[in-house]
Amino acid sequence: MNLSLTRPLAFIDLETTGINMSSDRIVEIAIVKISPDGSKQVKRKLINPEMVIPQASIDVHGITNEMVKDAPTFKQAGNEIKQFLENCDLAGYNSNKFDIPLLVEEFLRAGQDFNVDGRKLVDVQKVFHMMEPRTLSAAYKFYCSKELENAHSAEVDATATWEVLDAQVARYPQIGNTVESILKAVGDDAIVDFARRMIIQEGKIVFNFGKHKGKVVEDVLRMERSYYDWMMQGDFPQHTKQKLTEILHKMMLAKK
Repeated sequence: MNLSLTRPLAFIDLETTGINMSSDRIVEIAIVKISPDGSKQVKRKLINPEMVIPQASIDVHGITNEMVKDAPTFKQAGNEIKQFLENCDLAGYNSNKFDIPLLVEEFLRAGQDFNVDGRKLVDVQKVFHMMEPRTLSAAYKFYCSKELENAHSAEVDATATWEVLDAQVARYPQIGNTVESILKAVGDDAIVDFARRMIIQEGKIVFNFGKHKGKVVEDVLRMERSYYDWMMQGDFPQHTKQKLTEILHKMMLAKK
């Protein structure tokens, strides 16, 4: 083992009903615990989230409502998970932004204390991004085998970006060679406003910030019209205000 450990390091991965920390739940947890001597222990459990798993999430991880209906809830499984993680540092991929925060939320909802104070939190994605820069110059060198001279000149950068995409199409036949096939492969962002103050969840536009985060925008505007006025007077991007106004106008037209 290349890694030198002084205490166990637990690699955590969660599959969930979605990505909202406050409302979504775990449907599967896998923990790979590596001890200082290199030995490995694995714990994997399906979890009943006590809510319906959206089809969009099922399409990602393949865990259906039928599969978890007889599984323990997190409250029932929490103590076992907590004991398995005792005296461990924690690791994962993008885990500091998603897996660990959501795991802590589940413990809190279950009324169980799970303290990360004193634990080392290793996010493998951060190492990847630090060591393999995600810059245009790095991509140009990787895909085109050339150094990008005069980077940050707009024309040079735009031309290099085109060359990178053309090289990606040649390297990855699975993404196809059309704009449509590329977007199908990587996912076409469903953008409401570019600041992402509003996003689409389960086909509905919801707020992505503040006290109404996760709530349907139209529902909020019906119940609290002053929230629209507050946003229009606030320090929000003009595009956000434009899209919010479009939603309000659409609601008002629907009443006629």
